[in-house]
Amino acid sequence: MEITLLQLLTILGMAAATYSTRALSYLFLRGRGFSPDVKKLFEMMPCCVMVSVVAPSFMTTSIPDLGGLAAALLVAAKKSLILSVAAAVGVDALLMHVL
Repeated sequence: MEITLLQLLTILGMAAATYSTRALSYLFLRGRGFSPDVKKLFEMMPCCVMVSVVAPSFMTTSIPDLGGLAAALLVAAKKSLILSVAAAVGVDALLMHVL
């Protein structure tokens, strides 16, 4: 399986969108006092971007995609966002190879 230039640019664009939500909020709002609820909201912004990327997987009948989604949900319940993404990609790739 080869990755195309468009796929690579899409992945890099999603990574930039995920990172920029956190970096820009800290850059523009540093030095201000916020309530714990607002701070929690800022920490959850990258997760919101990831949900918008993953949400279409809920509407699929593809076994590898559903397996990756299940892995992401299971890992996200206990571990960090990056580990849930890695688990989803790993399970999806494994199931595509096996099936």
